[in-house]
Amino acid sequence: MRPGSSPPTPPREAPRAFVLGGNASTLAFTSSFRPEGRQLTVWLVPLAWTPIGVVQGEAWQKVNIAADNIAGWTDETFSPDDGHAFVTSLRDAELLTRTEWTSEPPSELRESIILNPEDVPEDVLDALSQPAEPLVTCQVCRRTCVRDHFVWNERQLCAWDFHALVFGRRGPWRNEPYEERLWETIPRPAYVAPMLLEEQNVDLVLALGGVDESVARHLIDELMRGAAGGAYLAVRSEAGLSLLRERPAPS
Repeated sequence: MRPGSSPPTPPREAPRAFVLGGNASTLAFTSSFRPEGRQLTVWLVPLAWTPIGVVQGEAWQKVNIAADNIAGWTDETFSPDDGHAFVTSLRDAELLTRTEWTSEPPSELRESIILNPEDVPEDVLDALSQPAEPLVTCQVCRRTCVRDHFVWNERQLCAWDFHALVFGRRGPWRNEPYEERLWETIPRPAYVAPMLLEEQNVDLVLALGGVDESVARHLIDELMRGAAGGAYLAVRSEAGLSLLRERPAPS
C-alpha cells in the first residue's frame, strides 16, 4: 500500500442476517424470510450502552413472529419512546418476504454478514466489530451492563451507578496516604469515565499505565502527602493505577 493511501476495504461475506431493528437493550435480526407455519424466526441480541460505546452480549434469544406482521412487531418492540430505538426498511423486508430470502443463521454477528448495514446506527455497527461480552443487569437501576466491569460490595453495577456510589460524596475518600494493606481494598472498575467524574465534581489528577506497581504507589503517596487536607481516592483499572481528587464544596 502506498504511503498516505487508504487501507483496503475488507471483502464482504455472503449475507446471513437482516437487521429488523433495535433499542437500548436489544438488536433483532432474521436469517430467513421463508415462513414455517406462517412464522419467521427472529434472533434477539442483547446490547449494553456504556460510556465507552455499545457492547453486544453473548446470550441470544430465539423468538417466532407472525410472517404477515413484521411491521407491527417491529413498531411494538422498538417503540420511539426509547431514545436508542430504530427500525429498518419495511420495503426491503417486504421484498425479501416475496422472494423468500433465506440463509444459514450465523453463530456470531458481524457487520460483514449483515445484508442491510446502511440501516444500522454507526455505534451499533461498532459494537459488532468487537467480541461479544457477558451482560448483566445493574442491581441499582436495572440498566444492562457488562458483567464484572463495575462491582462494588459484591453488586454488579452500571458505570453510572458505580461512579455515583464509589466516586460520589460518600465514597471511600482518604486524606492521607494508603497503608500497605489498604491497597488491596481500593476500587477496581474496568475503566474510569471522565464525563461521569465531572458529574460527581471529581478530578482525575494522575493516571499511570505501564508503570511499575511500587513506583506508581510511591507517586500516589507523595501526591497525597503534598496536598494535606484534600480528599483523594486511588483506583485500579485495566489501564493501571489512577488518583482521583474530590473538588471542595463551594463556599
